[in-house]
Amino acid sequence: MKIGFVGKEALLGIAGAVWCIAGFNIVRLGILAYLEQSWPLIMLLVAGSIAVFAVFWTKVFSKMLAKHVDRILAYADPQPFWRFFDRQAFIIMAIMMTVGISLRAFSLVPSWFIAFFYTGLGVALTGAGVGFLVECVRAVGERRA
Repeated sequence: MKIGFVGKEALLGIAGAVWCIAGFNIVRLGILAYLEQSWPLIMLLVAGSIAVFAVFWTKVFSKMLAKHVDRILAYADPQPFWRFFDRQAFIIMAIMMTVGISLRAFSLVPSWFIAFFYTGLGVALTGAGVGFLVECVRAVGERRA
């Protein structure tokens, strides 16, 4: 196998690791922002986090997960390790990172917004990462069977 080329199981594992790391980091930032809030507001923000998670999971990340799992599993030959996502997914990831960093770096939104939005978004991202890891384990098991 060529250097830098990996099988579909590794691509699924890489995607899972990338999204879990990103999701955990975003959840961490959201929780840190929660710690700055007063107790009555926290109860409302938790409801907001649940709503953000529900929207992002059902409308974005569950669909993205299915699309990329299908694409990766269709590969017959080893692929470059960066093919765990396609060009469009990398562009979306770059935009999301730029917007997220800008929101905090330039204080464009209050900390209560970071608390509920980042926590809900981060949990949805982590869920996608776990989904990729589950598919990775499943693919390894099928290859060994």
